[in-house]
Amino acid sequence: MSARAKLTFFRVMAFLVGVFLLILATHMILYYGYGNDALAFWPAPHGWFYMVYIVATALLGFELRWGMGKMVGVMLAGCVPFLSFWVEHRVHRDAREQITAREPDADRVTA
Repeated sequence: MSARAKLTFFRVMAFLVGVFLLILATHMILYYGYGNDALAFWPAPHGWFYMVYIVATALLGFELRWGMGKMVGVMLAGCVPFLSFWVEHRVHRDAREQITAREPDADRVTA
C-alpha cells in the first residue's frame, strides 16, 4: 500500500469516526438524559470503526516515521467530539507535504 493510499485510508476513517462519535454522543444524551434507547445498538459499531481508525493511524504513522507520542495523540483525537476533524485536517496537510517531499515526481504525469 502506498503512502498516499495510507493517507486516504486515514482521512476516510478519521471522518467516519468523527461522525460516528457524534452519533455515539447523541445516543448517550438520549439514553442517559431521556431514557430513550433508540440508538442502543450504536456503541458496538462505533467501537469497531474506532479500531479500524487506530489501524489506519498506525499504518500512516509507521509509514511517515512518527514517534509513539504523536501516533497515540492522533489516535486519542478520535475520542473527543469534533477534535478528529481538526486533527485530520492538520495531519493531512503535514503528511501530504512530507509525502510530496519524499516523492517529488509523484505528482508529475509522464507520457
